[in-house]
Amino acid sequence: MHNQNFDTLIIGSGLAGFTLALNLAQTQRVCIVTKQALKDGASGWAQGGIAASMSGEDTPDNHVQDTLIAGAGLCDEGVVRFVAEHAREAIYWLIDQGVEFTRDGNHETGYHLTKEGGHSMRRIMHSGDATGKAVQEVLIEKVRNCRNIRILEQHIAIDLITSDKIPENFGQADKRCLGAYVLNRSKGRVCTITAQNTVLATGGANKVYLYTTNPDTATGDGIAMGWRAGCRVANMEFIQFHPTCLYHPHAKSFLISEAVRGEGGLLKLPDGECFMARHDQRAELAPRDIVARAIDFEMKKRGLDCVYLDISHKPANFLQQHFPTIYARCLKLGIDLTQEPIPVVPAAHYTCGGILTDRSGRTDLDHLYAIGETAHTGLHGANRLASNSLLECLVVARAAAMDINSRSDVLLPEIPDWDESRVTDADEEIVISHNWDELRRCMWSYVGIVRTTKRLQRAQHRIDLLREEINEYYTHFRVTSDLLELRNLVDTADLIVRSAMLRHESRGLHCSRDYPEMQLRAQDTVLQKS
Repeated sequence: MHNQNFDTLIIGSGLAGFTLALNLAQTQRVCIVTKQALKDGASGWAQGGIAASMSGEDTPDNHVQDTLIAGAGLCDEGVVRFVAEHAREAIYWLIDQGVEFTRDGNHETGYHLTKEGGHSMRRIMHSGDATGKAVQEVLIEKVRNCRNIRILEQHIAIDLITSDKIPENFGQADKRCLGAYVLNRSKGRVCTITAQNTVLATGGANKVYLYTTNPDTATGDGIAMGWRAGCRVANMEFIQFHPTCLYHPHAKSFLISEAVRGEGGLLKLPDGECFMARHDQRAELAPRDIVARAIDFEMKKRGLDCVYLDISHKPANFLQQHFPTIYARCLKLGIDLTQEPIPVVPAAHYTCGGILTDRSGRTDLDHLYAIGETAHTGLHGANRLASNSLLECLVVARAAAMDINSRSDVLLPEIPDWDESRVTDADEEIVISHNWDELRRCMWSYVGIVRTTKRLQRAQHRIDLLREEINEYYTHFRVTSDLLELRNLVDTADLIVRSAMLRHESRGLHCSRDYPEMQLRAQDTVLQKS
């Protein structure tokens, strides 16, 4: 098991990775590497649903327009149209796999469609209020039972293997990805995995913030590995803060779905006053960036720890039927949402930027793909429209599978083993936990919902010091999972801050007090290694 070879190596076990694996497995030997268990990615945490123009009154054009408006001028319209036009077939693919969406016998489609902020009509296909979980459970069973898919749980990728590391086999002009070095967490051993094609599907980087709706796995691994391998990275300044994360000491980053506001939930101050109409005419149904900034403004203005989301005016049986997961979790914490408002705060939720790709997931590095939240396809622009994330995973992963299946294989050279001859075991692992905490607090304090040039400069200074210390540690000691995640987090934090400092305007999710106006011309922020 020390050296392995596959047709396609997929790093990550979310919806994008599973969709790709299942669409390749009829013709290829596929390996899925995941650093925890298959079920531990962010996809399973998605509550709302998947956006698709399913009803007769809706069209892909309507979906495109809503996405473009939310993206504040930075969406790639061709990519948006591609995703919107393939949304319905992606939904039916999931249904064919066995995913059960919430039914509605009174609706023409036979399914219940909900509405979320930024959408002009009901188009969200969902499975109760735990869509991601429902989808992942079905696909995990499919993946586990597929003989052409090898699963390596408790394995974390260290770095990509590129052909320039073995110049005797490839010229510099032929640089390509050959696979990855991967740490077996349980055995502490590094194995070499080669593949004709390698796919980064590791999710986002929102664990770089102190408060996040994401699981502990969201440490920017794919973005950092792709960047270190020479890929361009785009629009990392656009970090979406979800407006409504449950505020409770024992909630552990529990998200209150966008659909609660879509079904009539109202945001209120502690005295019961509604405030969203003062910030946007769409009130609670404004896009996430606007709602998050409004909550942040009211909290800072009034010195509040949280605001409140109230949907208690709806019938109790309606709430229990439509939001069973949220209802049960809140009730367990002593909050009865049928009788009282839910305390909420914004929290880092989604990385809109990432490794620059085309609509098939191709990156700058030949035979390397990036899909899902790891990638920047141009779909989300400066602000992701609700429920477009799982949709992007499905559509782009299926397109990537078609592209990969069209490529010819080549004979791969023998790859050098991972070299541990000049490192020792770490003497003080407390350095990792201290740096981890300092980095996340720094990002929350200085690179949050509202930014200033001075705050960004302070963040950059601290990140530079942390990177130097972390890289020195990485150079001298054997790798561990915690060290690898910290190394990836500090790299992605650096990319976020550098991108934010280059954007001299306020647009979408990037709000700067020093540059409050939006420039007439919308431009992507693209970083490239020198």
